Amino acid sequence: MELDRIRDVAKRIKENIKKVIVGKDNVIDLMLISLISSGHVLLEDVPGTGKTMLAKSLAKSLDCSFKRVQFTPDLLPSDLSGINFYNQKEGEFEFRPGPIFTNILLADEINRATPRTQSSLLECMEEKQVTVDGETRLLDQPFMVIATQNPVEIQGTFPLPEAQLDRFLIKVDMGYPDTNEGIEILRRFKERNPLAEIEAVATKEEIIKAQQNYSKVFVSDDILNYIVRIVELTRQHSDVTLGVSPRGSQALLKAAQVCAILQGRDFVTPDDIKKIVKPVLGHRIILRNVMGQRQEQLDAVIEQVLKAVPVPTEDIPIEQEAKL
Repeated sequence: MELDRIRDVAKRIKENIKKVIVGKDNVIDLMLISLISSGHVLLEDVPGTGKTMLAKSLAKSLDCSFKRVQFTPDLLPSDLSGINFYNQKEGEFEFRPGPIFTNILLADEINRATPRTQSSLLECMEEKQVTVDGETRLLDQPFMVIATQNPVEIQGTFPLPEAQLDRFLIKVDMGYPDTNEGIEILRRFKERNPLAEIEAVATKEEIIKAQQNYSKVFVSDDILNYIVRIVELTRQHSDVTLGVSPRGSQALLKAAQVCAILQGRDFVTPDDIKKIVKPVLGHRIILRNVMGQRQEQLDAVIEQVLKAVPVPTEDIPIEQEAKL
């Protein structure tokens, strides 16, 4: 069964990443959900929590091309997309592709670039293509943007606009390790860097195949209604000035389908929705009369929305009960 293979690929990648990253099983799962559903990830937390390490670990686990760009205020859109330069030897203009022409792009500290440069990612993230000097070029598949940002330091940064945030399927907060995890990190990195030792465990073809077949996961009409009711209520909440767009509801559906696969099922349940609703919808909501809204406030609003929407209780069809 095709869904079995997707789960096997995800399991291999996760085990490989865990050779470097200590703990963070839920964070790794969210990264895999985004990868398989052809989405993009925004990693946010204070410096030193392993954002870049996690992104590199995922990239090294895949037999795909990887490029890293350090975003700075002087970075230009052409530094990402590439330019047409005049080749004197050939006597004609020639396109020199930028780092965006890759499979996995790590946009480090994305909020340090100007809005002009940030907006250069809009087309490639949504449509998987880049337009330079009026000519459109398709990006190689798979294509995934992993962006990092520091939410604390605001000097010299440019907050991502709503249109840019909406392009990210998932926003992940790394969080600090607990005591035992902190000890294991010191032990693991004391004499060597495990990132240098891991190798690819999944091919480009396997990832493309997974992205083409995850949508076969069964979704009942009740689940679809549940998703839409949640999204609609975010727009009606008294504390929200901007609710979730239709793109957000599609993102929630896609993420829930992959979440079901990782849980060993070929059908989506309300628990799948609840598991991924905060990382998928949280960054798409703008609160009313709140300066520098915090994740705790967004989570509280989403919790209120979930409590207000009746959970579907219809029995899953017998033919869908079989495990993967």
